[in-house]
Amino acid sequence: MALNWYDTQRILVTGGAGFLGSHLCERLLEEGDHVICLDNYFTGQKQNIFHLMNNRRFEVIRHDLVNPIFLEVDLIYNLA
Repeated sequence: MALNWYDTQRILVTGGAGFLGSHLCERLLEEGDHVICLDNYFTGQKQNIFHLMNNRRFEVIRHDLVNPIFLEVDLIYNLA
């Protein structure tokens, strides 16, 4: 069954610990989505996403996109 826009989605936000990425993560969580924040913390900062850490629909992966990573997601926002 295909997801429509209103269903809960599993969303990857690359650069999710940056200024824009952290705000996007917060908004997606408010919409009820499961958010995977992927960041290498080169310019992003942990304090930008610290307030989201207790949300059970929020995951953080420290990873550099120069190395492959395989994740099962419905949507990707590339802010890296």
